[in-house]
Amino acid sequence: MTKIAASVCSFCLLVLVFPVTAASSATTSLTVAWRNKPPLHYKENGVEQGILLERARQVFAVAGIPTTFIEEPSKRIWATFASGAPSYCSIGWYRLPERELIVQFSEVFHTDRPHTILVAPAAIEKVRTHRSLASLLTDKDLTLGVVDGVSYGPQLDAMIKTTANRVERKTLEPAPMARMVGANRMSFMFIDRDDWEYLSQHDESVHEATQVDFPDLPPGLNRYIVCSKDVPAETMAKINKAIETVRSAKKPVKK
Repeated sequence: MTKIAASVCSFCLLVLVFPVTAASSATTSLTVAWRNKPPLHYKENGVEQGILLERARQVFAVAGIPTTFIEEPSKRIWATFASGAPSYCSIGWYRLPERELIVQFSEVFHTDRPHTILVAPAAIEKVRTHRSLASLLTDKDLTLGVVDGVSYGPQLDAMIKTTANRVERKTLEPAPMARMVGANRMSFMFIDRDDWEYLSQHDESVHEATQVDFPDLPPGLNRYIVCSKDVPAETMAKINKAIETVRSAKKPVKK
């Protein structure tokens, strides 16, 4: 059975166990934006897929909320929120104080594993002389690649602001940034473990890069569905209830 077929079967079972709430004719349709970030949400051969994209579709279906899913770059998504666009949501974001000023956050949608570090071939020996992340970030000879327009979480964001490393910011998705690391165009980058596992299996151009972990890497963070401030509290409550329903359906049964 293909992954797509398995996902469809999983969703059918979910709907049988937790019937979809009938969408009220008064319910406003929501635009739900997602960024290209495999394996969480992405396109392959023109087919939209991904762990969190599938989960989000299930959440809105179980909630009985009509939606239109669209792919947009990270910066455009947050510019749209900042402009006050109505009936607009997006999936898979960290909770940050500056974001709370312009969006509403759902209950926890997904919990990440800790970030890991991807190191260029030319920098691996020097990186391995460091025994901690704190030490690595004092090295003025290394260049840290940063994906611009996204957050790595409050702790890593703060570390990046004060690092002694040279910082090179690029308006890229994680995959092309990882390719730049593999090609020695920067010394290292932070990357989600799910992103790295997907890339290492699907992209030969990153095979020269090396994964490195340090004991003081911050713990994994929660991700949320975020919606514009005009989305009614009743709608957010439906989303939250559906998140719990979908997440509960995926929990293994304890014996």
